[in-house]
Amino acid sequence: MPGHTSLLFKANIKGGSYSARPIGQRAPRVHALADASAITSASTSAPSSNSSESSTSRASVCAGYNRRLVQRMREQKVDLSAASRRHSFALHAVAAPERTASAMKTVEVDLGDRSYPIYIGAGLLNQGELLRKHIPGKRVLIVTNETIAPLYLERVRAALLEGGKLQVDEVVLPDGEEYKSMEVLGKVWDKALESRMDRGVTFLALGGGVVGDMTGFAASCYQRGVHFVQVPTTVMAQVDSSVGGKTGVNHPLGKNMIGAFYQPRVVLVDTDTLATLPDRELASGISEVIKYGLIRDAPFFEWLEANMDRLLARDPEAIAYAVERSCINKAEVVAADERESSEGVRATLNLGHTFGHAIETGTGYGVWLHGEAVAAGTVMAADLSYRLGWIDQSLHDRIVALMQRARLPILPPPSMTTEQFRSLMAVDKKVLAGKLRLILLRGPLGNCVVTGDFDPAKLEETLVHFTTAAQAQTKH
Repeated sequence: MPGHTSLLFKANIKGGSYSARPIGQRAPRVHALADASAITSASTSAPSSNSSESSTSRASVCAGYNRRLVQRMREQKVDLSAASRRHSFALHAVAAPERTASAMKTVEVDLGDRSYPIYIGAGLLNQGELLRKHIPGKRVLIVTNETIAPLYLERVRAALLEGGKLQVDEVVLPDGEEYKSMEVLGKVWDKALESRMDRGVTFLALGGGVVGDMTGFAASCYQRGVHFVQVPTTVMAQVDSSVGGKTGVNHPLGKNMIGAFYQPRVVLVDTDTLATLPDRELASGISEVIKYGLIRDAPFFEWLEANMDRLLARDPEAIAYAVERSCINKAEVVAADERESSEGVRATLNLGHTFGHAIETGTGYGVWLHGEAVAAGTVMAADLSYRLGWIDQSLHDRIVALMQRARLPILPPPSMTTEQFRSLMAVDKKVLAGKLRLILLRGPLGNCVVTGDFDPAKLEETLVHFTTAAQAQTKH
């Protein structure tokens, strides 16, 4: 239409098979490794989780991790009392059992000479060779947080040291979105400088999205750029934030406003780490999984409708499939538009994020999890799409129903006002030449647009409807 400036993106589905890559773009390479243990030394299989001997053994191992990690956390002046109050489960949880990986998938992020693999499978933390072969130097700095350190730091350290060629140090950060700041990030550089690490060092992110974003940004800046590896331990990080090279920290005036595009050398996804993930964090990550189905992969959305209960129950096969398919989608988008150009496809990954980032900033970082804010934001984007006549009522209702089944919020917090939404959305990174652009759904399931060409009165209707509904729900 005349004056229409939106970009339309459509999934390509032929003969029941899935193909959502841009025309002319090579698909990410995916293959299974029948016996991942063949590439590294065998690990001890975990005993049955039903036996008391197994529970005692794993609890003893975890206790050993805790003693060593608590000592190192004290040396690094981590506030252990605050850590215990915030995450009491962390210092008592039993880490996912060690076991030999029996199958592994590899998704390739195709960026020419900066391409890198995403290894996906169970038990991969024990496969040290998968990491070591992507570490060119002799020193590694593991960056993790006070929640993940007692669970997995010693295991990753041991896997790295297995070859006898690496020197491994670590820095343990406080856990939470509220610590995603330049001040806390400085602890990473402090450790690197105090340890006299040179440009040959590799920074390894062990944790969720906050740890990954901060570690990548630290790596991009330290001595003007050092090697970087991702080992994500949450659904959110495994399906989204660890892939694609977006790194950074928050600013009081906006989320992720300070950062850089900086790609890792490898992403190692051990799905076993999700066994220790709290239910709320699990649901938060699923919001990003749902996103892929909405913007480009309709069959995946339908699969999620049929299998949401399996995901919430942490069914290993369902989790592995959801992570792999999400990574395939993310890899294709990043390969087509690495740096989120104004005319590119990568911005579509921000469905619901403009509303969601406003919620996170407006409530104070850490009050709502990122995925919770994105879920409410996605429902708001679907509502606006429906008001504009771009999707039908049935699709709108399916989106709301799936978010509810995933135990995710469908309304913003009652404290948010329309004025607050407008103010915070005005400084969103997708604003171009002073004009707010949104990712909205348009057409059948699996299609979306990046556009600033919409009726602002309809946006106002959406904001008023949701803020009013949230406040009314609180009163009842």
